[in-house]
Amino acid sequence: MKALVTGATGFVGPRLLRLLEQPTVVSRNPDRARAVVGHLAGRIVRWNPLEGPPPSEAFDGVDVVLHLAGESVAEGRWTAAQKARIRDSRVVGTRHLVQGIVQAARKPAVLVSASAVGYYGDRGDEELTESAPPADDFLGRVCVEWEREAAAAGQAGVRVVTARTGIVLGAGGGALGKMLTPFKLGGGGPLGNGRQWMPWIHVADLARLYLHAAETTAIQGPMNAVAPHPVRNLEFTKALGRALHRPAFIPAPYFGLRLLFGEFAQVLFASQRVIPRVALETGFVFQYPELTAALHEILAPAA
Repeated sequence: MKALVTGATGFVGPRLLRLLEQPTVVSRNPDRARAVVGHLAGRIVRWNPLEGPPPSEAFDGVDVVLHLAGESVAEGRWTAAQKARIRDSRVVGTRHLVQGIVQAARKPAVLVSASAVGYYGDRGDEELTESAPPADDFLGRVCVEWEREAAAAGQAGVRVVTARTGIVLGAGGGALGKMLTPFKLGGGGPLGNGRQWMPWIHVADLARLYLHAAETTAIQGPMNAVAPHPVRNLEFTKALGRALHRPAFIPAPYFGLRLLFGEFAQVLFASQRVIPRVALETGFVFQYPELTAALHEILAPAA
């Protein structure tokens, strides 16, 4: 299976590349990509997602496109300009990628495109499978547009999977990297009352799940890319504190985080009890279905 990968220099990308044989990487900055993942890539092709489709040669011999590219939602305050970058990097970038797929002389068989659990919004204790409706908020609307652009490849006979991804946990960065400093200093704690559900996934399982979606023809449309056992924020906080041998009882109030992060604070406090029904029903086996084991694998060498 020959793959083309976008967003390869992000947190998930290198883990995914290690599972592939000589993949093609497209990047707006080939020199940086070469420095970060060059040894894992067969070819590196220049592509700016906002300027147009990838060059036709990027698709030569490609069977599957794995689309991870997108501006981080957790960097900086959500100003109007930042929200536009978040949207355009996903919606416009995916539109241009699909244009390239449709125009390719030999089209890939499948497109696995990232999406996010932000699709669902704040849903309390409701169990959310792939059939749940979207939220009418900023991230919900972005995800709807993002998935719609990816689905357009289906008109050219390409099977499309949109991976609604939760909080990705792994060593060396990601969401956990942002959490570790306050916890190591003894200042970690729940967000508010800690009752909100947190959908999470170990980065190793996420990379494997992308390949599972690419190889499993029965999967089409949305697929929740989360571990099978979501936890409440309070449970997550306690588990992380135990793994680091640090106290974790200082709550972070919504008001304070709203002042610090602006509108993004709503995302931190959203409750999303997301269940990976499609992954489980198609036989995917999670290496890290439980949070405690996942944190132990990630943190044990450094704890």
